[in-house]
Amino acid sequence: MPVNPSYVTISSSSGNVAAAAATATLTSATGRLAYISGFVLTGSGATATSVIAVTVTGVIGGTMTFNVVVPAGVTAQTPTLAVTFPVPVAASAYGTNIVVSAPSFGAGNTNAAMVAYGYLV
Repeated sequence: MPVNPSYVTISSSSGNVAAAAATATLTSATGRLAYISGFVLTGSGATATSVIAVTVTGVIGGTMTFNVVVPAGVTAQTPTLAVTFPVPVAASAYGTNIVVSAPSFGAGNTNAAMVAYGYLV
């Protein structure tokens, strides 16, 4: 992030969820433009193997989608999805929130968490 006193760092976390959507929202403000620098998704497996689509919405250029395989076995580790954008991605408009969301990992899942980070200009 460039050094500029008008920039404010922001972050958000879904907290730990079980068999539910893990969503982190970078909240913008009136007259401010939000940027996402990256996000991290972690979690455990579920009763059955599945593939989930993680989305980043509210960004310029439209929705971004990343696929993650959720393994069978509630104590299995889902591969960590850590995305750091080489250049932070702007929201589609001033005052627009950026939302990073993973759907439920599936029945039997006990742990999933999403963290997103960026800044406001």
